[in-house]
Order: sequence, then structure tokens, then C-alpha cells
Amino acid sequence: MGKPTGFLEHEREAVPYRDPLDRLNDYGEINTRPSEKHLQTQGSRCMDCGVPFCHSGCPLGNLIPDFNDAVYKNEWERALGILHSTNNFPEFTGRLCPAPCEAACVLGIINPPVSIELIEKYIVERGFAEGWIKPQPPTNRTDKTVAIIGSGPAGLTAAQQLNRAGHLVTVFERDNKVGGLLRYGIPDFKMEKKIIDRRLEILEKEGITFKCNVEVGKTITAEALEEEFDIVLIATGATIKRELPIPGADLNGVVQAMDFLPHNNKAVDGQHDRNKRFLAKNKNVIVIGGGDTGSDCIGTSNRQGAKSVKNFEIMPKPPGHRSPTTPWPYWPLQLRTSSSHKEGCERNWLINTKEFVKDINGNLKGIKTIEVEWDNSNGSPKLKEIEASEKIHDCELAILALGFTGPESNLSEKLGVITDNRSNYKADYGKYQTNIPKVFTAGDMRRGQSLIVWAISEGREAAREVDIFLMGDSILPTKKGGDLPSL
Repeated sequence: MGKPTGFLEHEREAVPYRDPLDRLNDYGEINTRPSEKHLQTQGSRCMDCGVPFCHSGCPLGNLIPDFNDAVYKNEWERALGILHSTNNFPEFTGRLCPAPCEAACVLGIINPPVSIELIEKYIVERGFAEGWIKPQPPTNRTDKTVAIIGSGPAGLTAAQQLNRAGHLVTVFERDNKVGGLLRYGIPDFKMEKKIIDRRLEILEKEGITFKCNVEVGKTITAEALEEEFDIVLIATGATIKRELPIPGADLNGVVQAMDFLPHNNKAVDGQHDRNKRFLAKNKNVIVIGGGDTGSDCIGTSNRQGAKSVKNFEIMPKPPGHRSPTTPWPYWPLQLRTSSSHKEGCERNWLINTKEFVKDINGNLKGIKTIEVEWDNSNGSPKLKEIEASEKIHDCELAILALGFTGPESNLSEKLGVITDNRSNYKADYGKYQTNIPKVFTAGDMRRGQSLIVWAISEGREAAREVDIFLMGDSILPTKKGGDLPSL
């Protein structure tokens, strides 16, 4: 907790973003830095609630009242130790997590919740600024070897935990730089890539080996990995993009969000020149899909100089407040307006894309839509089109932000790993071991498309299970299926 009466004395105060007219001219992070006094005041709002439901809201079981109290008392190094005890990379979650912990905050029943995510972010930023975050290589090595395929949040977390246990860890990444979704799926205005690089330097000094431009199954065989390493842990995520199988889907001008965003990120990084196929400048852009990825595409399109930006979502517009169907402490169904939406975007709900319209040269020139409604009268939602509501929207760039259907199947086929009907690798939560004894898995490829915070949680828990498999026991912490990690 913070100050016993803090929640009565202080309101939740947001930290303003950079001015839109300024931030749209670059890809720098949009946040402004709060003062130490501001953070202490916000930490003081953490009330003595008795049962901190924020723990259950957080997939990592972060010790939130404890680090809030430390911040309020100006004990920042202690706060960092508390935070790092459950979260390997709070600099990622503090920027990118939708904060389910705040949705479960007890104070949130009657007032705006504690600013947990903001406090988390600046605890770790203070740690880097003060030099408190240093490499901590293990004192003893086990001589056990672990290959981790994929360098996203689950893979990086598992790598650090297994290295801490003394195992020799090698991370294989098929792209040219480490980070996976964090590097190439998240725009720089949400997280600049130097944030990844400074943590990567720590991991390398701790003894983890990274090998980029290595695709298992092509550059190196899966069989060779099984022979060379005691354990193979696969954490390559859910990367099969959901398609929109309608007329014109193959037109020039129709692109996937997870082609559009990585291309832009690599251009920002100076890795290549921009391809006009992925350039929104002077184009009418329509982003199909109303989630976080769609929002990222909107922000990127505006920075590229789009003529106009629209967002289409087939679901109804959420309520402006917590829906009765998702009562506290559950993650609420309610309208969310991101910083990208505020930068310029026309949002449309209950609209279905019927056709991509081409010009005489075979390029995209418009999108044909129809308004819809959802019929729940029979207990199962059914989509109904509204007659005479067809419309054609000008569009030269359509971005499909429809999520993923599941992991790629090349590794599962080569290793003989059993998958479910969505191609997710079968491995029970709490075990993370596939039907192949020395092959483990974690993150989106086990649980399906999910949050970065869940990937970190899975990476931690999977690492512990691998350690137990190799050594018979483990000193690595675990939540043990409950809210709070055991130490």
C-alpha cells in the first residue's frame, strides 16, 4: 500500500502525451516524463485493500502494493528489486501492457484505479538511469544446454531464467535482429528499439548466446538441434496472419498489418528504403480491425502522411463504461481510445467489408462495405446485413489488422509435436512439455494469440519446468497456478 489516506487525498492524474502536431513528425515515444513527486503521489493512492485483486489481474502476479509503497516512500531501488522479482522486463510491460491489473484494482470499484503501469515503467527507467540494473551471470554452470527458438518476450524470458539456473542457453532468431514482435511488430512511437537493445546487452553479458538469421528447418535442421542440445524450447509465437477471403483481396494496395508494421520499423531503423506498397503517404487508408494492432497501423499511417485514415470494425461499438457483462475485477468490455485514434481517424463499427474495388490498372481504389447488426435472439450471435446500406469508400491502401490464426506448422511437423485444431502446440499449462519429452513450448504458440505480459509469464513458468526436467528440482520462482509467486 502507499499512504493510508492517499486514495482520499489525491486523484488519478494522467501524464500528458507529446503534442500531436509535434509527435506526428517523428517516431519517438509519445509519452512525456512525469516528475518524481507525481509518481510518489500516484503511488500513495494504493490503498490498504486487504485482498489486492491487482495480483490476480496481473498474469505475472506482480507484487503491486509492495512496489507502490516503496515508490511512495522514495525507496526506488527497493521498488526495482520487488518488480524484478516477478517481471524480467518491466520496461516492456510498462509501455505495452493494457494493464489488466488496473482493471482489477480495488480502488477502481468507486474511483479511477491506481496508475500501476505508469509507476512500473518509471521504476525500471529509474533503475537504468541510476545504474542499478547490471548483468548478473550465474556463479555456477550445470553444463546442460538449452536451445530456444524465437526471441520474442516468451523466448527472452525463458532464456534469462534458464541462464540464471546455470544452463548454457542459445537463442535462435530467424530475423536479422533479436526481439520478435517487440522489435518488428510494435511501432517506435510506443517503444523505441533502444529499449530492447539496452536489455539485450545485459542478457549477453549474463552469458546468453544469440544467433540471428537462423531459421530452424532451413538454416539448421530441427534434428541437429535435438542432437546438439539437451532441451529445445520453442517460442516462435502465433504468426499465421488471418486473411479476408473476399473479391479483390489480392489487389495491389491490400496488405497485412504484420507486413506493413515490420516494413516501417525496419525503415525507421535504417535497414532499407521504403517500398511504396507499404507507404500511406497521400493515400486514403482504411484499417480493417479495431484492436491494438489496428491502432498501431493508424498511428503509423498518419506519420507517413496519409490523406485520410478510417478504421472498420465488424463488432458493435463498446460502451463508454464498464459493461455489466464484465463486472469488476474482470477485464472490462468498454470503449478504448488510443493515442493513435486521437491523432486522426474516423472510426466505424458494425461494418462488414464485402469487396476490394480495383481501378483499370488492377490497383486498389475503393472498398465496398455494408452495415450489419448482431442477432442474439437464439443464444448464438448471428450476423445480419442491413438492406440498402452498401457503400463504396475511397481507398488506395487497405491494411488487414485481423490478428493471427495460430503458429506456423513447419517446426511441429519436423519435430513431431502434436498440435490442436488451431495449430497451437499442445502442452498443458503448468507443464509446458510437448509430447516429445525434450521439446517444450511457451507463449502464444501454446496458448494462442495473447498479451506480452502473458508471454513473459509463460516464459518464466516454462523455464522452471525445463529446469526441473534437467535437474530434478528448481530454484526458479513460480506462481504455482496461484496469484502470487513463491520465492
